[in-house]
Amino acid sequence: MTTTIGIRELSRGFKAFEGYDFVRIEDKKTKKIKGLIVADKYAAKVEKIISKIIKQEKQQDLDDIMQFAGSMSIDEKYNNMSSKELRKARALKL
Repeated sequence: MTTTIGIRELSRGFKAFEGYDFVRIEDKKTKKIKGLIVADKYAAKVEKIISKIIKQEKQQDLDDIMQFAGSMSIDEKYNNMSSKELRKARALKL
């Protein structure tokens, strides 16, 4: 069974959650979901699913970044220059 409760009801105690497999915690004013409570028997499965989703999101972010890796090159004469030297060389070039 599932149910939806308010944040205020959450602070009153966990006794109201007994008998539910899934409890959605909602801000009653804004109607936004603030959290979920999952029964212990489903916790391991939910944790695996969430871990898999997080791993996929991190990999996607990494793939997005890596598509630009190595796409730019710098002239050899600017290698091993400090930031101060780079600014000076750029100023002289302009």
